[in-house]
Amino acid sequence: MKVYSSFEQIEHDLKILKLQQQIDKEQLKADFNDVKGGFNPISSIASTVGTIAKKAFVYKALDKLMGIKKVKNADYEK
Repeated sequence: MKVYSSFEQIEHDLKILKLQQQIDKEQLKADFNDVKGGFNPISSIASTVGTIAKKAFVYKALDKLMGIKKVKNADYEK
């Protein structure tokens, strides 16, 4: 427990606590808006499409680098 020797010290600490409270409130608002934006259906769809496109690009690049060819069923019948 802090012991104060003057009213100025008390007022100083109260100002600091009030400013910290305002900062925390603004941080909470910003965090809430970030979370709220994350539940937007459009951003969810865009994220999913982006992920699929990245995977398709990587698969296509690996396919070209590795030279993997698709095997047709007709090749096995001969």
